[in-house]
Amino acid sequence: MSAPTTTPRQAPADIPAPGRGRVGDSPLRPDGTLKVKGEFAYSSDLFIDGMLWGATLRSPHPRAKIVSVDISKALATPGVEAVLTHEDVPGRKCFGLDHTWDQPVLAFDEVRHEGEPIALIAADHPETARRAMEKIVVVYDVLEPLTDARRAALDPDYPKVQERGGVARHQPVRVGNVAAARATADVIVSSDFAVGIQDQAFLGPESGLAVPAEDGGVDLYVATQWMHNDLAQIGPCLGLPEEKIRMTLAGVGGAFGGREDLSMQIHAAMLAMHTGKPVKIVYNRYESFFGHVHRHPAQMHYEYGATRDGKLVFADVEIILDGGAYTSATLNVVGNAASLGVGPYVIPNIEIDAYGVYTNNPPCGAMRGFGAVQACFAYESMMDKLGEACGIGPVAIRQINAVSQGSILATGQVIEAPAPLAEMLARAEAMELPAPLDASDIRNLPGGASQTTHGEGVVRGIGYGVGIKNICFSENYDDYSTARVRLEVIGGEATALVHTAAAEVGQGLVTLEAQIARTELGVTKVVIHPADTKVGNAGSSSASRQSYMTGGAVKTACEAVREAVFVLAGLYLGRAVADLSLDGGKIVSATDGVLATIEDVLGDRVIEQTREFHHRPTSGMDPVTGQGASHTQLALCVHRAVVDVDVELGLVKVVEMAAVQDVGKILNRLSLEGQIHGGTAQGLGLAVMEEIVVVDGLVKNPSFTDYLIPTILDMPPMKLDILENPDPLAPYGLRGAGEPPTLSSTPAVVAAIRNATGLALTRVPVRPEHIINS
Repeated sequence: MSAPTTTPRQAPADIPAPGRGRVGDSPLRPDGTLKVKGEFAYSSDLFIDGMLWGATLRSPHPRAKIVSVDISKALATPGVEAVLTHEDVPGRKCFGLDHTWDQPVLAFDEVRHEGEPIALIAADHPETARRAMEKIVVVYDVLEPLTDARRAALDPDYPKVQERGGVARHQPVRVGNVAAARATADVIVSSDFAVGIQDQAFLGPESGLAVPAEDGGVDLYVATQWMHNDLAQIGPCLGLPEEKIRMTLAGVGGAFGGREDLSMQIHAAMLAMHTGKPVKIVYNRYESFFGHVHRHPAQMHYEYGATRDGKLVFADVEIILDGGAYTSATLNVVGNAASLGVGPYVIPNIEIDAYGVYTNNPPCGAMRGFGAVQACFAYESMMDKLGEACGIGPVAIRQINAVSQGSILATGQVIEAPAPLAEMLARAEAMELPAPLDASDIRNLPGGASQTTHGEGVVRGIGYGVGIKNICFSENYDDYSTARVRLEVIGGEATALVHTAAAEVGQGLVTLEAQIARTELGVTKVVIHPADTKVGNAGSSSASRQSYMTGGAVKTACEAVREAVFVLAGLYLGRAVADLSLDGGKIVSATDGVLATIEDVLGDRVIEQTREFHHRPTSGMDPVTGQGASHTQLALCVHRAVVDVDVELGLVKVVEMAAVQDVGKILNRLSLEGQIHGGTAQGLGLAVMEEIVVVDGLVKNPSFTDYLIPTILDMPPMKLDILENPDPLAPYGLRGAGEPPTLSSTPAVVAAIRNATGLALTRVPVRPEHIINS
């Protein structure tokens, strides 16, 4: 059977001018122009002759017993070739991240959240499949949904959603003696905070193509964040060894954590294996809201004590994260929330209790910021509240308590090599402020061209936010990536082929892989092999880790290739290898200059090297005290937000965002600035508009009509101050940069709204009614 094709053209190789396109340069992304012009091939564009279309029947109830499923009328529909239920799952009936195996491929006995898959249909046309889906008759015994996350965490008598219990993970952190410190504190402040459910809101819906193979296996072309982790879950459910499942990354239309979990992969493969024909599944936008996990909503209680001059002496914290029906990434999200629960501040006495719980609310898992976002909103709000109680400004109160080189975090981990936070705050404060409000143009006002105001009732506010985020995987996870690099002469020019399984999800990794190869091998022509499972695991495109991990793997493999070139050059030239080095594409010696070109040395030979790159070991968190060096690397970002608020109508216009971020080493400034802008936009969205509204376990706004995300009109101009303080343990000294801006932007925007209104505002997103009804 032929390989699938796409109507849009694929991206050409990016070949910059000679001497350009290396680490530190900003070559354009090879996929960028095609994406802007609408010509890039996404997973939803996949096509192969003779393919069928798959559809999924989902539960309308958040909690119910399944009494019966009648598929007879659907199966009798002309054009339908298969209707499958849980009885047709070839192998294990459940899958799940991190070996939790608690999420059914298709529901059996019970549904635990709205939108849970129950049956699959394959037909010759997508509309035929959807009409057949409506003919499936499911009889439910509807039960009252369990939706109270606080009771699930703290009430032992609350019914359990999962057989394994109501709490997925409880992670304490204990430092010093909070009770004793509370008795000596001069100033004590406390507050309750809430964070709503945020969606990743990627524009490319879940989609992919499964093609049955002659060996009884299946070829999968999917948009995902981690093919090898998908493979480890898909194989047991299909009853196939991993070598019979071949995965190739299709064009990804955004991810942000929402593609770490499986969606349609097993379903499409089941239908393809059952029918013997290729099957394509594409979710519509409504279905997409139920087809992936979201950011965990949070309920948090914080109490801080300090001396009169603002020095923190204790923190008492409770964080409850609602994971919904299944585990997904909740265990690790809780670890992040607990370990980073009081942020980048020195506090001698700490009690943190972080819980991840099961409910019948929508399943939640990975999203950009991964547990640290929720905590950051709370601890930054507390810093403002503490500063106000002590009569100290928002920047000064943070500088008084800021971590620096050698400081110890709540888990006992030592801060290593970040920029001094106090200096970063000073730089943010010193940035020039935007011009005063110009009310002569209504487009400058909250509400814009809707003419809700002409300047009356509009007040300007300024706020700050600081975030600290772990980079790469944590808690004793053996995080690694694999790269294969091949060097040969093609058409008279030395050409490097870089092959990894790392998912390009829009972050620009393919550009960086080529930059690294050019830097280490001195070649101009670099080809990036399509990402697939024919090469070793590259880990997930998440945790701001791919530049660090896959970048490190590509660098290490290139170094091995370069050493092999030197060995050949030594033989070719009759020179000692130690006397040789690479200058561009030329072999040189310190004494005699240019001796040969790579092309001369290689001839018709091919050099290929595969290498794994592992970061330094981390430790788990102690289950009682939370102590342990659980993180590989930590990154800081500071935001200053300027907003205009119509205090009479509750409308907010974000006028400007300014960010100061330490990135260790700038590898590609253009991509880096895009990451900071993008992370800031998602944090702004959480601050003032983004929330999946859930009532009694039912989602009320599963569309981009009612779930609002920032557009170009909502995103203000940004000022960036990018610092480079290299991490000696990281490739090129880099520091992962994609997630930190998402943390600090949310509390900065809310702090600015507080500054304008004088309101407490302890929940995000902040809505107009929170301003006018307070």
